[in-house]
Amino acid sequence: MALLTPSLSAGHTLVANEGGKLCWFDADGNVTSTVQLKGAPHDIHVLENGNVLTHQGTEIVELDGKSHEVVWSFDARKLATVDRVELHSIAPLPNGQMMVALSGEGKIFEIDRDGNVKRTITLKRDNPHPHRDTRQVRPVIAGDQWTYLVAQEGDGFVREYNRDGKIVWEYDVPMFGKQAKGGHGPEAFGDAVFCALRLENGNTLISTGNGHSVIEVTPQKDIVWKVDQNDLKDITLAWVTTLQVMDNGNIVLGNCHAGPGQPQIVEIDRDKQVVWSLMDFEHLGNSVSNSVIID
Repeated sequence: MALLTPSLSAGHTLVANEGGKLCWFDADGNVTSTVQLKGAPHDIHVLENGNVLTHQGTEIVELDGKSHEVVWSFDARKLATVDRVELHSIAPLPNGQMMVALSGEGKIFEIDRDGNVKRTITLKRDNPHPHRDTRQVRPVIAGDQWTYLVAQEGDGFVREYNRDGKIVWEYDVPMFGKQAKGGHGPEAFGDAVFCALRLENGNTLISTGNGHSVIEVTPQKDIVWKVDQNDLKDITLAWVTTLQVMDNGNIVLGNCHAGPGQPQIVEIDRDKQVVWSLMDFEHLGNSVSNSVIID
């Protein structure tokens, strides 16, 4: 059983680690189901039909919400024109198609369920690398139109692209006067951004990866809110990964590579009070790539 403090009221939790394991947790921290994938997933979506969209390596898979059997798959490597590619983000689109961000290729693809490419967006890359071109990519949807917020880890930038491939907004993730330091744990430091979400107020919420923080940035690029490495009571932030904003405004964040004794998933309110946290090293280990709270 996981250490859960206090009990989760919003629903169940679906968590993935870099060993390729998906774990479903109930509101009391009990693991109710697990699935072992063939590769490390870095993105998870729960679809309207209750199925789970994720990936194993470069293969996108849809799992039945109850049996967890694979009901659809597509290997994104088929989209590649270069030898080495990695898949770090996928997302369902309002038109029934799917967004696929392929690092190494440096492109976002919109594809149908047969793998036919409907649109291609080429990303700006200052430091091209098949492992670091992108982390999570999130569509910013306004009716039947959308843009893409792209966390470009290797560049330390969040860039927003329209569907014609034009950068309409970008943000250079700051180092806050510190020097870069290697590693993955709390001792490391950098601007390897993992996720960015557009908020209802027009601001952008950003998890800074090995910057150990979450920041809220205005369209004018001013930081108006920040959670730093040691701001949360009895918690040390390391590589901050997934972000999820709950209906009540609380923020759920992933805390990867923080080490034993530190939770892997944390929910906080806007006063930086810890509402709920999950720590389970038995099932998840120290490399939790992403999570989603299932309402």
